[in-house]
This record gives sequence, structure tokens and C-alpha cells, in this order.
Amino acid sequence: MTTKKDVFWKAYLIYFAFLVIMITVIVKTIMIQMDGRKDLFSGSDDRLPIRKVERIPRRGEILDANFTPLVTTVTFYDIHMDATVPSQKVFDAEVSDLAKGLSGLYPEKTARDYELIIRTARQRKNRYLLIRSKVTNEERKAIQKLPIFKLGRLKGGLIDTEEKLIRKFPHGNMMKRTLGYYRNNKDGELRVGIEGAYNEYLTGEKGLEIEQKIATGWRKTGQIIKESVEGADVITSIDKGIQEVADSELERQLRAQGARQGCVVVMDVKTGFVKAISNLTINEDGNYVEELNYAIGRKEVPGSTFKLASLMAALEDEKISLTDTVNAIGKYKFYDVEIKDAYEAGYGRITIQRAFEKSSNVIAKVIHNAYKNEPEQYIKRLDQFGLTESLGIELVGEPKPTVYRPGSTNWYGTSLASMAIGYEVQQTPLQTLAFFNAVANNGKFVRPLFVKEIRRSGEVVKSFEPVVLKEKICSDKTLNLLRGCLEGVMKNGGTGSELTSSQFTIAGKTGTAEILSENNKYGGKGKEVYQASFVGYFPANEPIYSCIVVISAPSKDIYGAKVSGTVFAAIANKVYASKLKYHKAINEAKTKVLTIPKVLSGNKFDFINAFDFLDLKYAITEDDEWLKPIADTTKVVLKRKAIGKNTVPDLTGLSAKDAVYIIESRGMVAQISGFGKVVKQSVPAGSQVYAGGLIELTLN
Repeated sequence: MTTKKDVFWKAYLIYFAFLVIMITVIVKTIMIQMDGRKDLFSGSDDRLPIRKVERIPRRGEILDANFTPLVTTVTFYDIHMDATVPSQKVFDAEVSDLAKGLSGLYPEKTARDYELIIRTARQRKNRYLLIRSKVTNEERKAIQKLPIFKLGRLKGGLIDTEEKLIRKFPHGNMMKRTLGYYRNNKDGELRVGIEGAYNEYLTGEKGLEIEQKIATGWRKTGQIIKESVEGADVITSIDKGIQEVADSELERQLRAQGARQGCVVVMDVKTGFVKAISNLTINEDGNYVEELNYAIGRKEVPGSTFKLASLMAALEDEKISLTDTVNAIGKYKFYDVEIKDAYEAGYGRITIQRAFEKSSNVIAKVIHNAYKNEPEQYIKRLDQFGLTESLGIELVGEPKPTVYRPGSTNWYGTSLASMAIGYEVQQTPLQTLAFFNAVANNGKFVRPLFVKEIRRSGEVVKSFEPVVLKEKICSDKTLNLLRGCLEGVMKNGGTGSELTSSQFTIAGKTGTAEILSENNKYGGKGKEVYQASFVGYFPANEPIYSCIVVISAPSKDIYGAKVSGTVFAAIANKVYASKLKYHKAINEAKTKVLTIPKVLSGNKFDFINAFDFLDLKYAITEDDEWLKPIADTTKVVLKRKAIGKNTVPDLTGLSAKDAVYIIESRGMVAQISGFGKVVKQSVPAGSQVYAGGLIELTLN
């Protein structure tokens, strides 16, 4: 009896134990299902922690004027595998194929290596095996198609977690500094280039989503509280085609001259939109890279290119005439300072215009004599021309020009003469270009612009129109005289006379200036460091683009024409030749005449297909398989070409292909000589066909 009771008690204990286990499993299941909500039974907070995190939007792209990406965003993913998920049957059948697929995508590991890694992870019940980090979206799609992984997360164990969005420059180093970047850290904001200037548009609006903590870390649940808004696209004024020309020509010349650095800016004359900007500096490896934006952010003495402003001032104040003569003796003394010409023997007595064309420093004497009693008037004119203030461009980093004024601690008795030829004044290459651009633009001084539009989802949200800083920098009379001087530099045996084009005229000015060496000191006799410049516009009669080229520390030549002018000319020629809109159509004014194409004899269906495709008018007067053309002035007219079945056909007028096809279908053999259409056949038409017979066809 006691034994029977013991059996019952054991049975009850086992029953209640199973019941408790079942209740526990049900409760845990409900808790998992209610993850992210309050526990229904205890009223306590979440069992599995959750958090709200920012949903980072995709940053907008920076595009050129033709919508070619210059900066874009690439999404990278980390690919993991829950090795415990696939069924044993699927795993055993397909793991080898999965390993082969991974090895095909990433051959640094063999298929055997991948299979061993995955099998080990399954044996160890690894739920978060890293397959590959920083995978692009294209690679991710390829991985999703592999065996096992194609079953998805629940059956194949594939886990792809978005890692981060990375900015990418599709064209490498091109314009890298001008395109720039934006950073915001403990040291504050850092805005560089277009990326920094238009960060608010590019950033978009952040969203909010839920992440849940699991054993292997935080993961996204897919629950979005607030959708993010992708960043807008910035459409720049840059023309990638012109940019590539500027880059390649600048680098070619820097290497040829063994120069330290150089820059190029190409600008649309009427609007001020910058079409290309290149800044290259040699690095320790001997490569030219874009590290700093010298064109925008570094000011230096402009040298002889500043003589244009000096003559403009003197002409406006009616202190000189370009036909006045001066004695260009080669050396000019101002107190204890001597200024020399490049050609120290001098040019003799020449006009002021000729002195400008030859870039003689006698202009220092001309300006000194004109303004020595009222130097403030000279500076006032520079103010009027827009040369003493920054341009106010949207990109950060533009300095204000350095222009000393009478009465200041930096003003000396020699200052007027030095400024006249581009010393004791400093400006950036872009500021110099903007002034020359105003001369090309009939006196209208426009601000250089880098961005044309802001677009979101293809819709324009903001447009940037040309900004006029000064409607007129000087009188039309002065402008016309100076434009003649700039053309004379190129045409009248001036310093730029070798930089010509057979297709269009160039107007410009050369400049050579001694600059500080890398240790911020002047080199001294035999160790001088120079900067060579060329700035101008083209075509001279109807300016389209203005351009400046500045090359620092060339080791072979130092003069602006040879060093920088050749780059300017190469860019101008390539840009002008490659843009159809700059060339008038040669048949634009000619009357269009209807012409009928020359037609050979041929197959009817070939004619119909060809004429329908070309949309040509035609008519068939006698229908047959083979047709020949007859004369008509308004359309192609075709009639039957007799091709006998049992006699040698008339093959004249046919192409070689058709003639050979016809004669060989009769059992004869064709031998061809010449090119074009059949004009002669050795066996006359109408002769008896005989198998294997030879017929010679002459084409012309």
C-alpha cells in the first residue's frame, strides 16, 4: 500500500513540475512578444532595454553644372551571420556553396577557409559571426544572393547592419580643397570649401528610431518615430570638362618647371560663375595634390598684373595719355631703392602703351610722378575699382587685400612706385581675376560664385543669381583704351606675343614678382624665389571666359608668359575647341537643298527596311524580289530588275554581296575585283547557267 502511495506522489510531483515549466515558458513568450512595452504581469518597465537614437539622413550630393557628381555619399554595411539559424539539412547541403560564393567575392580567403570559419561558428553557437565589414550596397546585394543567405535572416541567418555614411570624391584629388568638408567637434565648427559653406542644405533633417539591446549589442528594431529628411543637392557652377583641362595643364607645367605650387581659376565673364578652380602643391612623395586653396585663401604680391590698375587710375584722373612717351632706360631710382626692368638695357623712348605691352617698370616712374603730391587720390581710385575690399564669396577663408595708405606706419617714400608695379600690395589670385573680369565685362564688377542651385528631390529650392559689386569701375573711354593694351600684349610684340591662337584672340597681362621663400625671407642675390602669373580673357572681342594662372617657385623659367601663359593658352584653346556653342555652324546661312541619295540595285526588302528607317520617300513602280533605281528628282523610284532563273542574270548595278548571292544560288562561282558596285561581268546576261562555271565581276 505504501509503495502504491509513493508512486502516486511521484506522479503528482512530475505533473506539477511540468505544469510549472509550461507556465514559465508561456510567461517568457508573452514577455518577449510584449518587448518594448510594460510587463502585463508585474507592471514593471521594459525587460529588454530600448533607446531612442537619431536616424541620420543621407547627405546631399555636390554636382557640377551638368549634374555630374563631385562629392557623393556611400553607405557601408557590416555583414554578420547567425550561424545557428539555418536548419541542419540546409546547412549541410549548401555551406560549401556559400563558402565558394564568399571566396569568389573576396578572394583573400579560400573557400576552404570560409567553410571552416562558418562551421566553427555553428559548432560554438555563434549568433553574430562577422562575415565582412564596410560592404558597399552593391556587394551587399551580391551577398544576399548566395546560398543559405538568400533565405534571409529568419532562415538563412544573414544579418546586415548599416554602419555609416561616408563622403566620397569620385574623381579623386580633383578640387578636393574647394569641395571641402564640414566638421563639428569639441574644438568647434570647421567649415571648408563648398561642403562647409552649404552644410545646412547638405545635412538634411535627422529622424528618430528605436534600438533594442540584445546579447550582442544594440540593434535597430525597424520602429521609426520620426522620418529623416535627406539632404539637398548643391549644383555648382563647375564644368567638369573644363576642370579636367585646368588640372591636367597645370600639373603638366608644374612638373615641367619643377615648381612648388600653382593655381588656376576659370570664370564666366558675364555671370561670375567659376567654371574651374585648381590648386596643386608638391608633397614629400613628389606628387602634386590639392592641400590648400591658394586661389581663394592666400594673398601675395601680384607683380606686373597690377599695372593695369595703375594705368586705369592715371587715365581716369587724366594724368596721362597712352601715347605719351617715356624713356625706358632699364633702371629707375626712387630714393635709396632701385627698380629694374627684366631687360636691363632698357627699351629707349617708347609710349606708355608700349611700356605696358613690354611690362617695363618705367610705369613705376609714371605713376610716382603723377601722384607724388596726392597719393591719397591713387588709393581712392583703387577703392573705386574694388581692389581694396574682399569679394565676399560664400566660401570661408578669403582675406582682405593688403593696401597700405599714406600716413600709415607701412607707407614710405617708395610705396607709390612699388604699388604701381604690384609690390607693397597683396591680393589673392581670385581677387586679381575678378578685377580683370570686370574689364572684360565692360566695367561691371561681379562677385565670383561657385554654386548655381540647391535642389531637393529634383526640385529647385534656391537659385543663385549673379551679384554685381560695382556697376562700373571706370569710364568706357578708359576701358576701351585698356582693352586695347591687353590685346597689344598679345599681338604687338608684347610679353605675351607667343601665346596666340589661330581661332580666336586672347587679351591678357603677364606678371613676374619676387616672393618670400618657404622660410618667409627673401632669398637674396642668386637665391630669389619668383611667382609667375598670367591673367586675361578670351575671345578678346567677345569675352566668354576670364582666367588666371599663378605658379610659385618655378626652378627653370621665371617669366609669366613662359611659365603661366602657356597654361592659360592651352586651357583657352582646349576649352574653345571643345565647346560647340562657341562656333557658328558653317552651313547656318545656306539654303537647304533636297537631294536624292545614290541607290544601287538590290533586294526589295532591304530597300523597304532602309528607307523606312531613314524616313526617305520612295515608290516601287514594278514589284519584284530584285529592284533597280530609275531617275527622279523628288524621291527614290524603283522598278523590276530582271533576274532570270535558268540564265545568267544582269548583275550590273548590284553590290558585291547581292551579286555573289544571286550567282552562287545559280550554282556558279564568282570572282571579284575592285570595290563598289558591279560594272562588268565576264559572262553576258542571258547566257546559259552551268554548274561550277566561273564568272568574273568587276566593281567600281
